[in-house]
Amino acid sequence: MKNSKFIAIALCASLVFSGCNMNNTTKGGLIGGGGGAALGAIVGNLIGKDAKATAIGAAIGTAVGTGAGVLIGKKMDKAKAAAEAVKNAQVESVTDANGLQAVKVTFDSGILFTTGSSTLSNDAKNSLTQFANQVLKVNTDMDVAIQGYTDNQGWRNSTAEQSAQKNLELSQQRAQAVSIYLTSLGVGSSQIKSTTGFGEANPVADNSIKAGQAQNRRVEVYLYASKAMIEAAQNGTLQ
Repeated sequence: MKNSKFIAIALCASLVFSGCNMNNTTKGGLIGGGGGAALGAIVGNLIGKDAKATAIGAAIGTAVGTGAGVLIGKKMDKAKAAAEAVKNAQVESVTDANGLQAVKVTFDSGILFTTGSSTLSNDAKNSLTQFANQVLKVNTDMDVAIQGYTDNQGWRNSTAEQSAQKNLELSQQRAQAVSIYLTSLGVGSSQIKSTTGFGEANPVADNSIKAGQAQNRRVEVYLYASKAMIEAAQNGTLQ
């Protein structure tokens, strides 16, 4: 057990120090070779810089081999490149609960919505249309999780507790608005596995300044390997 922990830590350190020079294919092979959700959680926290990323993906409970990790990594590299071409999208690689590469796409809710609203703007619809057509509908074997967030600013005539609850509800409504619009464009509803609002939780920037608040008002979309994709990769048939 101690040896396994040492190997996991050593692998994580290697990935962290060299991560900037590795694509998803390389990382996928290394992580797949290490195997399992436990290693994925460690690597996800370090490389993904986002603890939530480790919860993305339904853990299959068995180690994913090196070859399967490489195949999934290649697929994620292509999806990431396609997402990077979408207007107003910020794209990065993260690690899912299976220790496999996933893609995180962040949309600034300042572009998606007006203040206090969950109604999508025209710019948002254009970006999401591009995202649906060029990424999601091309990669139907990738599962999707949509997460909404707000800053911690209060609502008029509301206590801090009431404001936090309103922000939580607004974040859920915004995540749901993105989900509904994507499915209206032909994205399969079964592909979107979760739509969740987190309100003020998990800020990515300083809420005490306007620039930080703007970054915290966001919608994140995660693309990760479905069970069918993992099985295809393990069988060597993933294209």
